[in-house]
Amino acid sequence: MTIQTLAVFCMVSVAIGGLAWVFIYPLMSGERQAEQRRASVARIEPVARVSRQQQRSRREQVEETLKELDIRARKSKSLPLQMKIDQAGLSWSKQKFIVVSCGLGLAVLVLAFVFGLGLLPGLAFAFAAGAGAPLWMLTYLRKRREKKFLESFPDAVDVVVRGIKAGLPLIDSLRIIAMESQEPLKGEFRSVIETQAIGMPLGDACIKLYERMPLPEVNFFSIVIAIQQKSGGNLAEALGNLSRVLRDRKKMRAKIQAMSMEAKASATIIGALPVIVAFLVFVTSPKYIELLWTEELGRMMLAGCAVWMSTGVFVMKKMINFDF
Repeated sequence: MTIQTLAVFCMVSVAIGGLAWVFIYPLMSGERQAEQRRASVARIEPVARVSRQQQRSRREQVEETLKELDIRARKSKSLPLQMKIDQAGLSWSKQKFIVVSCGLGLAVLVLAFVFGLGLLPGLAFAFAAGAGAPLWMLTYLRKRREKKFLESFPDAVDVVVRGIKAGLPLIDSLRIIAMESQEPLKGEFRSVIETQAIGMPLGDACIKLYERMPLPEVNFFSIVIAIQQKSGGNLAEALGNLSRVLRDRKKMRAKIQAMSMEAKASATIIGALPVIVAFLVFVTSPKYIELLWTEELGRMMLAGCAVWMSTGVFVMKKMINFDF
C-alpha cells in the first residue's frame, strides 16, 4: 500500500468521522431534543392586551419585566471582545489585547522557522498561539472569576436581606457589600453603586451586573431587583427565597461534581493511557518507536492518532460535563 493510498484513506476516515459527528451524534446524544425542550420552555407567550382605562396588574408588570430581560439576554449572547476582557477581570484595552496576541503569534512563527518546521506547520502553530491561546486564557480567567464570585454571592444576598429587615435602604445594603466583601464581589457591586449614582435606575444597574458576570444566579438577582423596582413587594422575602435557591444550587453543583468524579477519572486514564504507553516504549525501545517521527508514514499515523484522540477526548468531556 503506497503512501498516497494511506493518505487518501486517512482523509476519507476523517471526513466520515466528521459527518458522523455533525449529523449522527446530535440524534444519539439527545442534544436536539433537549434544545427543543429548552426553547419551548423559554418561549415568550404574548401578553393579553388590557384597556387603557384599567390599571395593569402586578402579574402583567412582572411578565413585561421578564420579557425585557429575556430580550436583553438574547442580545448579549454575541459579546464584543472588550466585554470578554472585562468579564475575565483584566484591565486591558482591546487594542492592547490584539497587540499582545499578534506578538505572541509572530514569536511562535519565528520559533517554528528556527526549528525548521516549515511554513504550513509554522502558520498553524502561530494561529493557535495568536488566536486560540489568548481566547482560551480569557475563558479560563472568566470561569475562575465566576467561580470565586459564586462562592460568596449567597452570603452577599443574606447581607442585603438582613439589612432590609433592619430598616436600611437597598442601596445602603449594596454599599455594605461593596465595602466589606472580597474581590470580585466587591468590585462588581461597587460598579453597581457607581452606575446608580450617575442616574441609572437600580434595576438597570443590576442588569448591567449580569452583563459583566453572566451567571444564572446573578440573573435571578437582577430579575428580583428589577421587578421589585417596577412592581413593589416584599423584597426581603423575595431575596430570602433567592438566597435559599442559590444555596440549593450550590449543593446540587457539589453533588453533581462528586457523582461525576468517577467518570472524569476514567476519562482521564483512558485519554492519558496512549501517551504513557508511547513514552514507556520510547524509554525501553527507542529504535522501535522512533519510526513514528522519522518516517513520512509514521508522521501521518501520528497526525491521524492525534485527530482521533482529540475527538475522543472531546466526546468524553461532553458526556461527563453535566449542566442543570
